[in-house]
Amino acid sequence: MTNKKYLYITLLSLLGMSIEGVAQQTVRSAPRLVVSITIDQLRSDYLDAFAPLYTNYGFRQLMAEGLVYANASFPFIPVDRASAVAAIVTGTTPYYNGIVGYRWLNRETLRPVWCIDDTRFAGLITSETASPEQLATSTLGDELAMASQGKALVFAIAPFRDAAVLSAGHAANGALWIDDVSGNWCSSTYYFKTLPPWVTTYNGRFAPNQKIGSITWEPFNDIVGSYSYFMQGSQQQKPFKHKFNGDQRFRQLKFSGMVNAEVTDMARRCIESTGMGYDAVTDLLSLTYYAGTYDQLSVTDCQMELQDTYVRLDYELGRLMAYVEQRLGRDNVLFVITSTGYSNSETESPDAYRIPTGTFYMNRMANLLNMYFGAIWGQGKYVDGVFRNQVFLNHQLLETRKISISEATSRAQEFVALMSGVRNVYTSLQLLTNQNEQIQRICNGFNPEHCGDLVLEVAPGWRVLNEDTQEHEFSRASFTPFPIIIYGAGTRAERITTPVTTDRIAPTIARSIRIRAPNACVSEPLF
Repeated sequence: MTNKKYLYITLLSLLGMSIEGVAQQTVRSAPRLVVSITIDQLRSDYLDAFAPLYTNYGFRQLMAEGLVYANASFPFIPVDRASAVAAIVTGTTPYYNGIVGYRWLNRETLRPVWCIDDTRFAGLITSETASPEQLATSTLGDELAMASQGKALVFAIAPFRDAAVLSAGHAANGALWIDDVSGNWCSSTYYFKTLPPWVTTYNGRFAPNQKIGSITWEPFNDIVGSYSYFMQGSQQQKPFKHKFNGDQRFRQLKFSGMVNAEVTDMARRCIESTGMGYDAVTDLLSLTYYAGTYDQLSVTDCQMELQDTYVRLDYELGRLMAYVEQRLGRDNVLFVITSTGYSNSETESPDAYRIPTGTFYMNRMANLLNMYFGAIWGQGKYVDGVFRNQVFLNHQLLETRKISISEATSRAQEFVALMSGVRNVYTSLQLLTNQNEQIQRICNGFNPEHCGDLVLEVAPGWRVLNEDTQEHEFSRASFTPFPIIIYGAGTRAERITTPVTTDRIAPTIARSIRIRAPNACVSEPLF
C-alpha cells in the first residue's frame, strides 16, 4: 500500500512539473496580417545578377533573414500570370481550379473568353466586367473568411485585372486594379456596390491618372544608369528615358518598373484605411508586382529598363516591409513572396543563328485533319476550332454519325503525330486517365471544360501559329528558376535548395494562421 501511495504521489509530482513546463512555454500567436506577394515574371537569375544594385532592405533583407526555398516551380504547364496566381491561392492546379490561362476557347461560341469576364457584374469606373466565378475551388482568402465568420479582412491589389480578381477569390472584401483607359484604381460590383470612399479619395489625388503627365521613367540612380549585367564595352546600352503618352499610356505604365510604386502606395492606403492587422483576427492582403520587360518587349530591346525594374522592385519591397513592420511589428506580420514562374521576355529568332526551328500551322493542320476524317466518315466539319496548341472536335457531328470521342481522338492523334515538328499529341481521355508520371505536369494543366480534345506538343525551338489570329507562341522546355521566400512572424532564416512546388504555399500559410487549406489542396505545407 505504501508503494502504491508513493507511486501515486510521484505521478502527481511529474504531472505537476509537466503542466508547469507547458505553462512556461511561449505559445506563438498567429500573425495579425499575412501579405502574400506574387511578382509577375520574377526570375532568380536576374534577381541574383542585379544584387550589387540593391539597397540593404528589400531583396537583401528577405534573402538574409527569410526562409528561402531557392528552387521553386509550378507543378503544371503551360503557366501564365492568371494560371499561376490561381494556383498559388488555391494550392492546386488548373485540373481542379479551372484556370488554365488568362484566356481559353468557349466550346459553345468557339470564341476566346477571358478567365474573369462576367457580364453579370459591371465594372466600377471601368468598362471591364469581372468576377472570380470561373475559379472552381476555394482560395486561401475564402477559407480565412469562413474560419473567421467574415471578420477577417481580405483584399487584393494588382496592376492587372486577372491577378487582382483571382488572388482576391470569392469571399474577399475587395479587389482593386488599374484601369487601362482611365488610369484610376477600379473594381467590380462583385465586391462593392460602389467604390469605398477611401478609394475614391485616393483616385482623386494619387491615382496614375492624376500624375501620368509628370512621370518620367529613367534610371533609379547614376549607378543603375552606368551598370549593365547584359552587355559590356561598346555594346552597353545607353541610359533610357521614357514618358507615358498616347492612348496606351496607362497600359505602358503597367508594364514598366514604375508601376510597382503605385502598388505599394495603394497597399499602404488600404492597410491604413481599413485597419488591417489591428485586431486579433488575421487579415490577408494579396499583392501583385511586375518584374517583366518594358511594354512586353524582348530583353534585347530593353536591357537597362529590365535592370532598373528589379532595382525599383527591391526599393518598393523594402518600403512596404518597413511600413508594415513599423505599424504592426515584425512578429505580427507574415510576408510570403514568389513568382508567376514564366517569362515573356525572349524574342525567338533561332533560324538567324542556324538553330533548328520551324513553324507549326494550326489552321493548316485542322484542314488536313478534316480531310482525313472526311475520307473515313464522309464530308463534314469535324474540327470545330483551334486555340493555342489545342484542337476542338465537333462533338455534335460525331454523335450524329455515331462516332465515339475516343475513336475520333485516337485517329486524330495518330494522324497529327506524323506531321513535321510534332513531338507529342495527347488526347483528352489520355490526360484524364493518366498513369504516366512523365506527363503529369501536362495533365495538371489540363481541364476538360476549358481545354481541347487534343493537346499538341511541338519540338523545342518551334513555334505554334494560328493563321487566323496571327497569335503564336514558342516551345521552350527550359526551366525558369524562381524562389519562394517566407519572412517575418518568427520565421527562422534558412536557405533550402531542395526543389519545391508552389501548390505548397497555400497550405503553409493556412497552417501558420491556423485555418483549413483550400478545398482542393492536397499538398503538404512547406514546414
